[in-house]
Amino acid sequence: MFTIQPSTLRRVLWLDAGTGFGMAASHLLGAGPIAQWTGLPEALVALAGALSLLAACFMAWVASRPQLPQPGVRAIVLGNFVWVAASAWLAWGAGLPLTTVGTAWVLLQGLAVLVLAELEWAGLRAPALRPAV
Repeated sequence: MFTIQPSTLRRVLWLDAGTGFGMAASHLLGAGPIAQWTGLPEALVALAGALSLLAACFMAWVASRPQLPQPGVRAIVLGNFVWVAASAWLAWGAGLPLTTVGTAWVLLQGLAVLVLAELEWAGLRAPALRPAV
């Protein structure tokens, strides 16, 4: 197990928020073309964009706090792990008619979210974020 320092965790949270805003913009503005390209339902693409926007706003708020709130970071980590599980289900268990590009898209963004979640989880283990006992 490894840990990262709070300053690095803050950067990871900003990166997560930034990529979330990018994902939200692309999915909300391009839901139709993305749906055709991937085989995902257009409504699901738009929903993913809306959820990404909400999550990115929360991540930016947490990252902007003078002291990173441990419950907020935990909520982000949990949400990211849920996103990863949902991505795996969409790719392999939902029975959607995904294209090859669509399967790759869902799995690659799920992998990117997994990396961010692991880094954020490592940040929670840093001594500066652990509550005193």
